Formats: sequence, structure tokens, C-alpha cells
Amino acid sequence: MSGTHHFLTDERFGTSPIHRLDPRTKILGLVGLTVVSVSTPAGAVWAFALYAGILLFLLGLSRLPVRFVLRRVAAVLPFVVVVAVFLPFFDRAGGGGYNIGGVRVSGAGLLVLWNVTAKAALGVTATTLLAATTSFPELIAGLERLRTPRLFTLIISFMYRYTFLFVEEFRRMRRAMEARNFQGRWLWQAAIVGHMVSSLFLRSYQRGERVYLAMLSRGYDGSMRTAAPLALRRADTTFLAVLAAVLLAIRLTA
Repeated sequence: MSGTHHFLTDERFGTSPIHRLDPRTKILGLVGLTVVSVSTPAGAVWAFALYAGILLFLLGLSRLPVRFVLRRVAAVLPFVVVVAVFLPFFDRAGGGGYNIGGVRVSGAGLLVLWNVTAKAALGVTATTLLAATTSFPELIAGLERLRTPRLFTLIISFMYRYTFLFVEEFRRMRRAMEARNFQGRWLWQAAIVGHMVSSLFLRSYQRGERVYLAMLSRGYDGSMRTAAPLALRRADTTFLAVLAAVLLAIRLTA
């Protein structure tokens, strides 16, 4: 389980100013930054540069390793780029075009590609900053205090808990496979792999029920408990006010 724990909780506990902010402050601030950047026109390149500068400043305050952030951004961004990379070749609506190696590339399509990539990079970076500086119980508690629908927070909570169960059950089954010298590399072994996947689901479901019953026996009532109650401080209100003012000024000017 150490690998799973490292993946889901790495870098979340620290002593930086960003770590110490109330989770509600970070949720509102970083989600607001993402929403404002998404609503900014694609041609306002300078605005996106300022958004990136704000994120870099916050990353510096959080003292997160650069490699840690880049590794997580690089895990998501390629999927967005793969979807949008063909737009310059098919979008012909205005904007002129360019001939590259005998292939006509649309100027409007290039603008859309830049727009999608920039906004996705900003959104993923903001999400990484939020997730890496906020523990999971604090994040759920912050969402609950912000009046997020209870069903939504419950689904997230159980998805988080049961991710550990699925990964651990998968590792047990993989160790059992390797102990029996089964590699699963050939096409005719697909039926066996299918049976193993269904077995994995059933075992994880049964174990999940046992975990849920254990939680109920310990007084679980559907809400996450935190070690300390949430309280907005002067630093939180100052952070939100300054960030909101800067974002509003950029967005109105763009």
C-alpha cells in the first residue's frame, strides 16, 4: 500500500503559507482562477502570461518541488493536446492559414489549439496546487462548509477510500499470478484475464462492504472529521481579497 499512499497523499502536509490557508480559501481562490482563465479570450496572450505568473508565485509560496508539479501536469496535459492537435488541420473558419510541408494549417485552428492547451495547463496546475497542499479530510470539510451537495462529497470520499482497496486487491492478485508463472501476454489468455477482472471487482466489492460496516460501527455518519475545526483567519481573507482583485482587473482588461 505504500506506493498507493505515496501517490494519493504525497506533498500534502507542509508548513508553507499556502498549506496553512483554510481549505475553503484555497478552493475558492484556485477554482476562481481557473474559471477566470477559461473565460478569457484566446487572443489575450498577455492575460494568460499573468495567470501563469500568479500560479508560479503561489507554487513558490507553497514550496512544492518543481519536478513534483511537472510530473502531475505532464500526466494529464498530453490527453488534452492529443484531442486538440488536429484542430489546425480541420478548422478553416477564418484566421488565414499557413502552408507547412505541403499541408494547409488554419490560423483559426492554431488559435484554438493554443487556447485549449493554455487553459488546460493553467487548470491542471491550479488543481495540482490545491490537491498537493490540502489533505483529503480538509478538502472534503472545506467543500461541505461551502455548501457542496452532500451526495457529491460522499461520492468523492468513498472513491478515495476504495481506490486503496482496488489497488491492494489488484496487487494481491498480481502476486498470485506471478507466483504461478502467469504473464498474460498472449491473445488466447484474454479469457483468463477477463475472469480475473470480474473476480477483482467482486472481491473489492465484498471488502468495501466490510470497510463500510466497520466505519458504521465506529460512528461514521457521512461527514469527514478534521483534527482542528475550520476557521477563516485574516490571512485567508487577505489572500482571497488580493487574488480576487488581481484576477478581476486582468479579466476586465483582457
